[in-house]
Amino acid sequence: ADLIEKMYGSHYSPAHVSNISKQMLPKVEAYHKRKLSDKFFCVYLDATYLPLRRETFEREAVYIAIGIKPNGHKEVIDYCIAPSENIEVWTEMLQNMKSRGLKQVELFLSDGVVGMKTALARTYPKAHFQRCLVHVMRNICAKVRVDDREKIMNEFKQIHQQTSQKEAAAVLHEFYAKWNKAYSHVIKGLREIEPDLLVFYNYPKQIRASIYSTNMIESFNNVIKRKAKPKAEFPTEQSLDAFIGIQAMSYNDRYFNRIHKGFGQVQDTLESYFE
Repeated sequence: ADLIEKMYGSHYSPAHVSNISKQMLPKVEAYHKRKLSDKFFCVYLDATYLPLRRETFEREAVYIAIGIKPNGHKEVIDYCIAPSENIEVWTEMLQNMKSRGLKQVELFLSDGVVGMKTALARTYPKAHFQRCLVHVMRNICAKVRVDDREKIMNEFKQIHQQTSQKEAAAVLHEFYAKWNKAYSHVIKGLREIEPDLLVFYNYPKQIRASIYSTNMIESFNNVIKRKAKPKAEFPTEQSLDAFIGIQAMSYNDRYFNRIHKGFGQVQDTLESYFE
């Protein structure tokens, strides 16, 4: 209300501003129920945390799914709110997306949340899974000495900078050999998830920079956090839902006809992955 008066010289009471906000609620509800496109080439899954008051104040998980269609158009598919991140909520969200029309996804990308690959296999059995390499790198850094971090990061980055999956696998195995003696538990963990690290090399080189990590969804998360910063907390789940819904619809409007970098060059190839 104060901002509007300063900008336009018109006074709106806090109650009036609240009423304007409430007018968004039916639109947000319609957003959650809208019919989805039947296919997305890739879908990014990630959770971020925002402050919410129920009986007490805590930071709660906002689950977000952003997709890119074979034609390169991207959108926030949906989001939901829960006290913490767990695979049960992710599974419910995936099933909801499928029931609303999203029948085919070629590639999912997410971090290492336990059970994600199994949940995806149940809901979208034909989809492939790429583990976010940026999250993997952060996880490695948390388990090695500070003095070794820069060197290890620079070497691990080489994995997504090769021209083929075969070359990337060779670099990865060299990484194993070099660091196994000092950090055998780290290398053991990498070997266990190796099938999910180089999947992005199966796709055209023009889009690989976009599909080895969840960086795109994290940029959306950063916008949400920046715009939420003036609020110490959201007083209700409904207010948080409305806030995120407005950001999601704004994002979708902004990118409605834009083609994500690299996708326009390989649209026919991406279409060929679908039945």
